[in-house]
Amino acid sequence: MEDLVAGLPPYLKYIVLTFVPWVELRGAVPLAVQQGDQLYFPIIVLTNMIIFFPVYFISGWVYHLIPEGSWLHRKLESIRHKAGPKVERWGVLGLALFVGIPLPGTGAYSGSLAAWMLDMEWHRALAGVVLGVLLAFGIMWALSEGVLAGIGLF
Repeated sequence: MEDLVAGLPPYLKYIVLTFVPWVELRGAVPLAVQQGDQLYFPIIVLTNMIIFFPVYFISGWVYHLIPEGSWLHRKLESIRHKAGPKVERWGVLGLALFVGIPLPGTGAYSGSLAAWMLDMEWHRALAGVVLGVLLAFGIMWALSEGVLAGIGLF
């Protein structure tokens, strides 16, 4: 992961890492903690929140161009399937939990796609993604600091 951003100024390193799908904040925060760059946390969090806008608003144009049955189409449908029950049951809070719990296949990209696929109004979807990013940040920060301090969870 560090090779991807080697040689970039620190602020740009964290912006680039946060924009990479499946890395996002979950990869940028531990790296910042490990390198003592906690100063860049606001950049990481804001960059992860900004992901919502292009993903949510461009999805409508792109989704219909993806061949049904393709790997990408199946991946998007799995996101809908994973997020759907949470969003249908708890609305914005369900989306926030989907985005905020740091598991594979969740995050701002997946949450923004899920919100669009589940026909959430954009302002409610944005609220869910923002809350989820803040939750993910808190979890990843605590875990990263704990690991750095040598506090084992198991």
